[in-house]
Amino acid sequence: MKLTTKWILAFTLLGVYVMGLGGVFYYNLFKWTFDEKLKQDVIETVKQHSKAMTNGLLSNQKAITFEEYDIMLSLAKDERITSMIYLNRVGVMRWHKESRFIGIPWDDYRQQIPPPTDAINQAFASRVPKVQQVKGEPFYEMAIPFSARGDIIGVLDILVSRAGAEVLIGSAMRKYVFGAIGVLLLLGVPLYLFLHHYVISPMEQLRDSVEGVSMKNFELRFPERGDEVGQVAYAINGLMGKMKREIQSYDNRDKTYREEEQRWWRSLLNMIVPGSSLVIVVDENNNILYTNFELAAVAEGNKVHLLDVVDTQQQTLLRLVGEAFEKADVPVSGETMFKGKMYDLKVLHVGQSADVSRTLILFTPKAQTI
Repeated sequence: MKLTTKWILAFTLLGVYVMGLGGVFYYNLFKWTFDEKLKQDVIETVKQHSKAMTNGLLSNQKAITFEEYDIMLSLAKDERITSMIYLNRVGVMRWHKESRFIGIPWDDYRQQIPPPTDAINQAFASRVPKVQQVKGEPFYEMAIPFSARGDIIGVLDILVSRAGAEVLIGSAMRKYVFGAIGVLLLLGVPLYLFLHHYVISPMEQLRDSVEGVSMKNFELRFPERGDEVGQVAYAINGLMGKMKREIQSYDNRDKTYREEEQRWWRSLLNMIVPGSSLVIVVDENNNILYTNFELAAVAEGNKVHLLDVVDTQQQTLLRLVGEAFEKADVPVSGETMFKGKMYDLKVLHVGQSADVSRTLILFTPKAQTI
């Protein structure tokens, strides 16, 4: 997987994770904000009519006044309010949208229709408005008490729908999601361009430079940079310099060893091989190491293959060389034509290892018969 793909994947996963955490936080924040606003708005709406309702309760505990009735109709038109119960100080139903419940005691009413919460009891006991979430339902029950001279004279119980708040929360969350995606794009695109310009592109150039290195000079052609990519290029260049020096060292040692071996063969064979005989020594790759006759390429230190000196038509010579390879350390004899003359031929292959072996080819002039 490419670095850009990994970065995009990691950035996306991190962005989704952060968006998720932020979404949980903002959802709860929006929920609390809009729910509190909903509660306060409804309570404030009721408080606007509290004076008229208090006067009605003080003037007549048993029956609702016209002014109170108008207030109930006005509140019932509020889309947030789904139902209302209006009780006097002794708990008798003062108003209900169903007329059959008006005038009955609270205890009788709750036996027929159990209240969703105990907000009314808490409001009577604490003398302050109480709000309770209806369990498993998108509603709040709000019990708002009315008091005069420190005594509770009535309670208005309202069931308020959270549907409007949910709509606002959903709208706010959608805006949050679009905003978060926009922020990710605003952050991700510049970061990606920065990464591509200062990291990915230089790394690709470095890769191309490494692939284009010649085995002859080991030079890394890469522009100097002061960042980490430049340091990597500098380290690679240093490594290639070491490799070049090591290869040169091996070449020098091989050349020195070859020259020493050639001197050794020259000294040995000059002593034991007659001057009229010709000799060729080849290595494990059939490259000529030494000849006692003039061969310019060998004298100059260049590698010369045996087939460059021996004509491929000389099948006898090639066959004997092949036999000598199969019979190591055992001389193989025969005769062949070489340089226009007939010679008795002896071939000796020395060495059991395929990595290091030598083959000695000796040409002895044939004795002329009279």
